[in-house]
Amino acid sequence: MITSQGSSTGTGAIAARGALSSAKRIVVKIGSRAVTQEGQFDKLAEQIAGLMQRGHTVVLVSSGAVAMGSRVLGIDARPKILRQLQAVAAIGQPRLIVAYEQAFARYGIKVAQLLLTHAELADRKRYLNARNAIDALMELGALPIINENDTVSTEEIEFGDNDQLAAMLAPLVGADLLVLLTDVEGVLDSERKRISVVPDVAAVRSLIWQENNGVSLGGMASKVGAAERALQHGLPVAIAAASEASVLQRLVDGDDVGTLFLPAGSRLASRKYWIAYTLKMRGTLVVDAGAVRALVEQKRSLLPAGITGVRGRFRAGDAVAIEDPGGAQLARGLVRYDARDVRRLLGARSEEIESRIGHYDGDEIVHRDDLVVL
Repeated sequence: MITSQGSSTGTGAIAARGALSSAKRIVVKIGSRAVTQEGQFDKLAEQIAGLMQRGHTVVLVSSGAVAMGSRVLGIDARPKILRQLQAVAAIGQPRLIVAYEQAFARYGIKVAQLLLTHAELADRKRYLNARNAIDALMELGALPIINENDTVSTEEIEFGDNDQLAAMLAPLVGADLLVLLTDVEGVLDSERKRISVVPDVAAVRSLIWQENNGVSLGGMASKVGAAERALQHGLPVAIAAASEASVLQRLVDGDDVGTLFLPAGSRLASRKYWIAYTLKMRGTLVVDAGAVRALVEQKRSLLPAGITGVRGRFRAGDAVAIEDPGGAQLARGLVRYDARDVRRLLGARSEEIESRIGHYDGDEIVHRDDLVVL
């Protein structure tokens, strides 16, 4: 059941919002349209500085490089040609970080710029290195400001948008709360009233529409999708308007502002979250009903005998999706054999593996330790 504005004074909603005050580490993401509004850099700096003075640590994920580059060049619409988009981002990114540097200097806070592509987080060693660098910056009292490296990003290595980047970073940095700041007050119900608390993200999917504008890639669909990812790691997520007065402090103080998504069920361990929600799927394995039961009910590994189809080109160690006979995705995991070998092993018993492909790397195509049932 979702709670709309005006009926959010129930004990559960009040308790859920009140618990946000205990969030020690907060990831704040702000979108392009919101950050480029007049005076927004100063407003955001004042609020984040206030949180840091109260003992919270903050990581800021900020869009805006393309928007600021477009403004400098007098371009009205977001470029659609990749090399033009990369060039505009290169022009806008230094201006974005200088604007933050000037805004936070008033509070004696040093800012640090980190530009990431998906490749940094897809590699486990580089993923951990990024976490160590962010931890070191916060130990120094600096504010890490993170953006996708649009200048070098391509479809192969991009996150999609900064909502998804923020959802991937929140578990990496050990966040207790993810806040997605945008230019609307939160998720709206069918009567265009703000929804205060969402205990089950499935309840709002039908209310979401995909925005299409010339400035940002996001929209409410992207934000709810990012929230759904973070919820799997046990993190509460708030979507709120950047223009709302003192919105960050009010959220942490438990005020009824924005839309708060609450986690439910068991929390995915960091490594399994990385497998399921950070890595790009390189292929798909289709399994039979027996394999579905083994994976979901018996919590077993995926053996070649239960695989009926293979799609895509992947190598051993890549992430793959696992589909049931009806085409529904039921799991994701790291595969131990490449696509060519798996095709030759369809329906095989474990003792037939070496004779079919000439080598043996274990009985399992996807081991249970590398498998996440969705």
